[in-house]
Amino acid sequence: MNKFEDVEKLDTPPHSSSEADSSGGYDPSFFEQLAKVEDRHFWFQARNRLIFGITRKLTSDLNPGYRVLEVGCGTGNVLRVLRQACPDGNVVGLELWLDGLRFAQQRSKGPLVQGDVRKSPFGKPFELIGMFDVLEHIPEEVATLVALCEALAPGGMLMLTVPAHQYLWSYFDEAAHHCRRYSSREIRARLAEAGFQVEFMSEFMTCIFPIVWLLRKIGNRRPSSETARTLAMREFRVLPVINGLLTALLRLEVLWLNHGWRLPIGTSLIAVARKR
Repeated sequence: MNKFEDVEKLDTPPHSSSEADSSGGYDPSFFEQLAKVEDRHFWFQARNRLIFGITRKLTSDLNPGYRVLEVGCGTGNVLRVLRQACPDGNVVGLELWLDGLRFAQQRSKGPLVQGDVRKSPFGKPFELIGMFDVLEHIPEEVATLVALCEALAPGGMLMLTVPAHQYLWSYFDEAAHHCRRYSSREIRARLAEAGFQVEFMSEFMTCIFPIVWLLRKIGNRRPSSETARTLAMREFRVLPVINGLLTALLRLEVLWLNHGWRLPIGTSLIAVARKR
């Protein structure tokens, strides 16, 4: 039984980094690098603030003891935020890769389960499910969204983030083993197909859009000696002055979005959808 704490019985076989498939999915060797920078990097900080604010709103009217699931919790970076935002709820982290759960166990106290949501190990439904920059790694996107819908209680909510705009595809997507990037129309259609009604959607990371667009143009013309992974790893660096400036600008974006207002352009998309 592959579990970290006594939550649910799980029969899914364990996955470790030795089983990584370079043709798709996820490269679990990224977990260690992410765990080193997530607390300080502007991108992760901004996404966490946004997730915290929206989660507080979505759970404010729920009765104590409500259930929250993060699918693809990785190193536990967002899981900590969900637990802070849900003091009256039971928050569970689900992750396919054992490599990620080892970090999550160190960073966030609470139940962790190794498994695949499409073979759900859970016997009870959840009131809120989060999936943050995970769907783009999964070839079977609609089947995964259907499984999320089935894991929700009637009227339950799904919150997810995904990378935006296929024209921003680059070495980073290759190194991260992405299957796709999304437009708002595409993610809305996939959610509707899976049984969801979108209640809020916006692009975000607006202030870094010009920088990312330029880096993608330059990086996609990389010399043959520079691999996609090498270039992608550079983006995990924390450059103090630039990091501080972008952190401040993205705080303003988060305030805007947490008021329920939308942004017209960005490198990421956030969607909140209700189970029909």
